[in-house]
Amino acid sequence: MTVVEDSLRIRQAGALMKRAAIASVSVSLFLVAIKTFAYFASHSVAMLASLADSALDLFTASLNLIAIRQSLTPADAEHRFGHGKAEPLAGLAQGAFITASALFLVIQAVNRIIAPEAIDNSVPALIVMCVAIACAIGLILYERHVVTKTGSLAVDADQSHYLGDLATNVGVVLALVLTGYLGWTLADPLIAIAVAGVMLFTAFGVGRQSLNQLMDRELPDEDRARIARIVRGHGAVRSLHDLKTRQAGLSTFIQVHLEMDPQMTLAQAHAISDEVERDLMAAFPGAEVIIHQDPEGLESPPSFHAQARE
Repeated sequence: MTVVEDSLRIRQAGALMKRAAIASVSVSLFLVAIKTFAYFASHSVAMLASLADSALDLFTASLNLIAIRQSLTPADAEHRFGHGKAEPLAGLAQGAFITASALFLVIQAVNRIIAPEAIDNSVPALIVMCVAIACAIGLILYERHVVTKTGSLAVDADQSHYLGDLATNVGVVLALVLTGYLGWTLADPLIAIAVAGVMLFTAFGVGRQSLNQLMDRELPDEDRARIARIVRGHGAVRSLHDLKTRQAGLSTFIQVHLEMDPQMTLAQAHAISDEVERDLMAAFPGAEVIIHQDPEGLESPPSFHAQARE
């Protein structure tokens, strides 16, 4: 892949990510508006749970949009590795806010268990929730397409939120039916607590992914093994060591030491390194590859698989 092709790929991925973030903000704003109406019409605590979740989504979607724009800003003199960590920073903030929102819902649900309250006007609320379910499904499918194309952590986190929203919305429909039509008043707060559990599970997943990127966690073992196969696949490379990898937004960073014939000239070693770098960038588009050349036998590092296990 040439530099021009790689730059075009990044621009296209960035445009997709921005469109997904704008779509998320728009859908969240629409859902907050209709769920506010439904809550005041029904006074359902499960509906309040869904409204709080959508309000949180509006905040985090706006944060995502800002983070995505920042992460796509080219590297500059003060940020030589780019701004890719803006995405996991936003993801970490999302996880914290989702956790706080879930705890708030648990408190509201417990209060409703202690002091039960009937749900009124459940028909308008049911209509609103059906619309919300359709919107969530549409956005999830679109964001899943964007994640497949770009691998964006921020968009993937947002998709996780809406998967939780989908479960929330289905739960609210169930609560409205059980409470409004069958008189099971406990169904409303109990389902709200279940929704809070889904939100906490989502927050844990988003927070873990974000923390992994912020802490420069190595790429998965299968990716590291793939890198080793590509490097060893070059006939002039005898071995490799000190393989280091990390991810930041759309950018993948790969550092590796190549072991080659000690009698080889510097020019030959440089040419081989360029060929290996080209092969790695073809397998990992957008990667930044740093290669150090060593004469074979100069160092006795631990094996690649031992490093991978560590």
